[in-house]
Amino acid sequence: MTRPRIFGMSFASIYPLYVAKVERKGRSRDDVDRVVSWLTGYDRAGLEQAIADEVDLETFFDQAPAMHPNTSLITGVICGHRVEDIEDPLMQKIRYMDKLVDEVARGKKLTSILRGEPVS
Repeated sequence: MTRPRIFGMSFASIYPLYVAKVERKGRSRDDVDRVVSWLTGYDRAGLEQAIADEVDLETFFDQAPAMHPNTSLITGVICGHRVEDIEDPLMQKIRYMDKLVDEVARGKKLTSILRGEPVS
């Protein structure tokens, strides 16, 4: 089976698209950073380094400090697929990130997006 092209895309190329998407809906870059950090464990400096190094998504997730233990609570449809049913672990992580950013853009409260975790 061929490796999906998205695995080789750089986080640096996707991140500004996430930011633009949420800003069009009145949210901020900080909201994107918060949900991506929650998911992956990267802090602001880590995200900026991943962007500067133009790491691909596979490397981005392989080097993630700690995937959040509540990722299994992320459910729903993204790109026509239920995220909880995606079999490839890397594709599932990518779609989790997509789903969280979509929830930010739709105006959901951060406590809900972070699956009940208090927003600090």
